[in-house]
Amino acid sequence: MQETPFFLSVGHLLPFTMSDSNSTDFTNPTTFILLGIPGLEAAHIWISIPFCTMYAIAILGNFTILFIVKTEPSLHGPMYYFLCMLAVTDLVLSTSIVPKMLSIFWFYSREINFSACLTQMYFILSFFLIQSGILGAMAFDRYVAICDPLRHSTILTNTVVAKIFLAVVLRGVMLILPYPFLARRWPYCRTNIIPNTYCEHIAVVKLACTDISLSSYYSLSVAFFVIGMDVFFITVSYTQILRAIFSLPTKEARLKTFGTCGSHLCVILAFYIPHLFAALTQRFGHNVALHLRVLMANMYLLVPPMLNPIIYGVRTQQIWDRLLQLFANKVT
Repeated sequence: MQETPFFLSVGHLLPFTMSDSNSTDFTNPTTFILLGIPGLEAAHIWISIPFCTMYAIAILGNFTILFIVKTEPSLHGPMYYFLCMLAVTDLVLSTSIVPKMLSIFWFYSREINFSACLTQMYFILSFFLIQSGILGAMAFDRYVAICDPLRHSTILTNTVVAKIFLAVVLRGVMLILPYPFLARRWPYCRTNIIPNTYCEHIAVVKLACTDISLSSYYSLSVAFFVIGMDVFFITVSYTQILRAIFSLPTKEARLKTFGTCGSHLCVILAFYIPHLFAALTQRFGHNVALHLRVLMANMYLLVPPMLNPIIYGVRTQQIWDRLLQLFANKVT
């Protein structure tokens, strides 16, 4: 209830006439208006520079990962198949928000169709859940590779990897379906202004003028039970991995073995920690400035897609060697 006065008071910040929006039938409006980053409208052009740079790095880096794995037969294994899946989800997540964000920053194109808004929300949430599942599958791959290396090739066959990927995708697709369906059924009679750069689930349903407990409880259930299960599975896997590493006889062997899962561990931290901070500030950070909450909500979707190919490109020797070989051939 505290946000409503703010939403209604920011109309004067919009650089276009509000006559259309004021005449909108707010009972199920046909369009929403994305403000971008409230309070920092004057700096939108400057803010767009780092966001555009992160997006360019994410696109270039993840397509490079996909190209290297596809063209290098020695990388056709479970770990790199999972890495390609991760690259695809990174591309979808970043592309789901950045083009519209840049159109807001550069061209003041702030309107978004209600159906397009729900579609964007669905893609962001479903692929976020898919990526969480892929990280869990990668933790299982590292667990088998380190704790039971002799059976790694027989346990994680191509068929098993494909089944894991299918299960992860179906889980993300099916569990997120209620989000847009519930959001569509709520009546919206307050305003159609969203103080964000994209259609974040909480920001959208808060505009409804009815009890949204069902949406809130369902989203919390998915967060705690599904993502929580992924985090628990990853924690258990790495507990066993660390036990196996510390049982090795020499320091060199321990460092070499830990290096094989260090990249994945960095990716896990880059994925979950920003999301945790964003979720906490969204739910409980009512004293945190709105523009900081919006920036955090954008960063947790943009930072991992940018960092993941860098982490794997630098820390994975096979990918780094292949990348250097490509550059050497190009120069030659």
